[in-house]
Amino acid sequence: MSIDIKKITTESRLEATLNIDQMDTINILRSINNEDKTVAYKVEEAIDQLVPLVDTIVECIENGGRLIYMGAGTSGRIGLLDAVECPPTYGVPDNQIMCLLAGGKNAFSKAVEGAEDSIELAVEDLKEINLTKNDCVVGIAASGRTPYVIGGINFAKTIGAKTGCIVNAKDSELSKIVDYPVEAVTGSEVISGSTRMKSGTAQKLVCNMISTSVMVRLGHVYHNLMIDVQATNEKLVARQLGIIQTAIGCTKDEATSQLKKFKTVKKVIFAYLKNIETEEEAEEILKGYKYNLSKALKEYK
Repeated sequence: MSIDIKKITTESRLEATLNIDQMDTINILRSINNEDKTVAYKVEEAIDQLVPLVDTIVECIENGGRLIYMGAGTSGRIGLLDAVECPPTYGVPDNQIMCLLAGGKNAFSKAVEGAEDSIELAVEDLKEINLTKNDCVVGIAASGRTPYVIGGINFAKTIGAKTGCIVNAKDSELSKIVDYPVEAVTGSEVISGSTRMKSGTAQKLVCNMISTSVMVRLGHVYHNLMIDVQATNEKLVARQLGIIQTAIGCTKDEATSQLKKFKTVKKVIFAYLKNIETEEEAEEILKGYKYNLSKALKEYK
């Protein structure tokens, strides 16, 4: 099926950069920066659309489901970047937030020819991860017309999974078929059709907002501290101790002692604020609240 490029808004030409090839370096850079400045405002316009999507993802995860991004090319890589950061930052299982990239993981560094045009590949990928009705599939596509993503969303709907999308075009095919569309319409690119630029920046901002909001809602944050950060290097060990010092107002030595006793930052804070004596008791109580610290602190007497 032929594609009419002129009908895809992300492919339209930007008047301000029609002569970018004649500009000197400083004006090329200023042109790019001037356009980048507009992206956050376009994302702001989509916040009302983001609310029900985030709430749905929280509900899905609380019911044992997952957030599954799907995308091709730049869009898929952005989804993958967001997904892989969640386990070390928030201590969640590796598959709780994940991304299916058209062409597989090898497509992260090198394009896989024809992958984004394959509906069948999307279905195979979702079957391979055992998609269920408790999951939420979020398609990412600048134009909102990528066959791989649309095929995945349509299959997800047959399973009963919730669906959403992040697109950079108005009234796209993808937006029309998902439960929760998010449209950050960033307009023409500095280089026509180069959606790794403004479109990609908007997608990264939206993914950041989704995953961070979901993690906050699920209790992986206390105040604005990442209490479930995984200490995989010296810097992160120091961060854990710093979080404890900040949260309960103690010395580094006291924080070290408390972390050794209670095993995790979350249990240290909970035990201190609720006068819990043992790690086992803190664990049992938090388990009853699905390890949502904010909820446990609010409700446990």
